[in-house]
Amino acid sequence: MNVSAAMDLPTFALPRFVEDVHAVAPPPGQAIDLEWLPDGRTALFFRALEGGREGGVWVAGPRTRAIIKSKTGVARTVTLRFKPGWSVPLLGVAASELTDRIVPLEDVWGRAGRELGGELLAARSRAEVMDRVARALAVRAGQPFETASGQLARRAVRLLEGGEVRVEGVADRLGVTARHLRRAFLENIGIGPKEFARAVRLQRAVRMASTSCDWARIAADTGYYDQAHLIADFRQLVGLTPGAFFRRAGGQVTRPKLFASGFPLHVR
Repeated sequence: MNVSAAMDLPTFALPRFVEDVHAVAPPPGQAIDLEWLPDGRTALFFRALEGGREGGVWVAGPRTRAIIKSKTGVARTVTLRFKPGWSVPLLGVAASELTDRIVPLEDVWGRAGRELGGELLAARSRAEVMDRVARALAVRAGQPFETASGQLARRAVRLLEGGEVRVEGVADRLGVTARHLRRAFLENIGIGPKEFARAVRLQRAVRMASTSCDWARIAADTGYYDQAHLIADFRQLVGLTPGAFFRRAGGQVTRPKLFASGFPLHVR
């Protein structure tokens, strides 16, 4: 779903801060699979439960290890994945406080988080959900500010996702020390630049696996020393070997594009 198509808010440019939006309304009784690989993103997600039971809004911080699990009894869910580096102005907390955590928005915003959950439960359409989330963020953030460390972290993210593989090289290009870059990453991204670069490499390998099963070539093209290095890193970050990861759904290969987008949900 394209954020720009979802809404047009003159006072709050949501596409500036949100990378993508994913909505799911599974058939009654069907499970939703949550499969989220490390990617240095923070997400806000709303979930309504079946049978008229209430749901709520949660914040999911950046992952250092994958989450792979199923959830039953969900009527609908909408997830907004933020671009890296906006946790402080939008949520009011350093990204490092959310790392590897999924917390109710109420724990972050207090009463405002609880009230947003009630508004979203009453929403009748995805567009209405998006509108209410955007308005809540606009009220919370006012005019979102860009700190110097936030700007630095986002510039480094663009370099690392654009092909630079050495953190030291990124620091040199930005004219800062590696220690300074790490502080900026921890505050604004939630993980260090080396952990972020590792996640970028993993994401590239997963995307390449959508068109190739040649793991030796994938390893070489995505910056691993060799295939053994790729498998070991995959096992540590995901908890599975690459082969097991792609076979887990009843022996069927799951399209990697579902996992390369950060916080995807699909109906099993």
